[in-house]
Amino acid sequence: MNIFDEAKIDCHNHLFDPARFPYHPDAPYAPSGQEVATQAQFTRVMEAYGVQHALLVGPNSGYHTDNRCLLHALASGQGRFKGVAVVKADINLDALAALQAQGVVGIAFNPALYGVASLKGVDGLFGKLAELGMFAQLQVCDDQLLDLHSLLQGSQARLLIDHCGRPDVAAGVQQAGFQALLRLADSGRACVKLSGMQKFAAADALFEQSSAYVQALLEAFGAQACVWGSDWPFIRQPARVDYGPLLKLAERLMPDARLRRTVMWDTPRRLFGFA
Repeated sequence: MNIFDEAKIDCHNHLFDPARFPYHPDAPYAPSGQEVATQAQFTRVMEAYGVQHALLVGPNSGYHTDNRCLLHALASGQGRFKGVAVVKADINLDALAALQAQGVVGIAFNPALYGVASLKGVDGLFGKLAELGMFAQLQVCDDQLLDLHSLLQGSQARLLIDHCGRPDVAAGVQQAGFQALLRLADSGRACVKLSGMQKFAAADALFEQSSAYVQALLEAFGAQACVWGSDWPFIRQPARVDYGPLLKLAERLMPDARLRRTVMWDTPRRLFGFA
């Protein structure tokens, strides 16, 4: 059996359907052309590659804090999807609980795009997430985790780190930000996505430049706190990215089928409540 035949959950992907759900005027980027990615298209991709479930991430691009496209997919996806939403920092507990009831398991924060200062004043929101058992999903890059140490250590929210922490491959595994990510494993409430290699590694050297980081994360967090994601439909990429080669990359990074089963199926089912 190869990776195409194995049970899989894709834990990082986005939907863009401006014809049905127009983009938010405050979104930092408006995906267009081949970046448009509807629920129907993604369902066909999942079926083609044997992906049973997906964790849909509400994107800052296109939709900002408008979650209608995401929530429609959760409602109509026949149990295939869970979601991560984008919300305003002052959202109240009842509104968060209403999102949770619709299949939202976490809230996304993106200092990689907006800077660390964008998380100023989110302590209360992190507290609400902890109260509901939801995830604070963070996309950071380089050494940003160092500046977020007080926030993350002072909160009891469950943490979900995107894209291997988006390290600087030129700085190596010992770089301060990546080491801070590895230390989060000791909290017992953090997990990490083995995803987005194309965001920090060269397109023609994805394995060579990401392998050391993936292995370090697997060693620190264990397969019970690591999940896999594609980042489909790969917006704002300087070079072509395809779903199939990313699955083969995952197979190469995790050559043990039992390890892949844990990371790509058992762990996301447990963490996010897929049936």
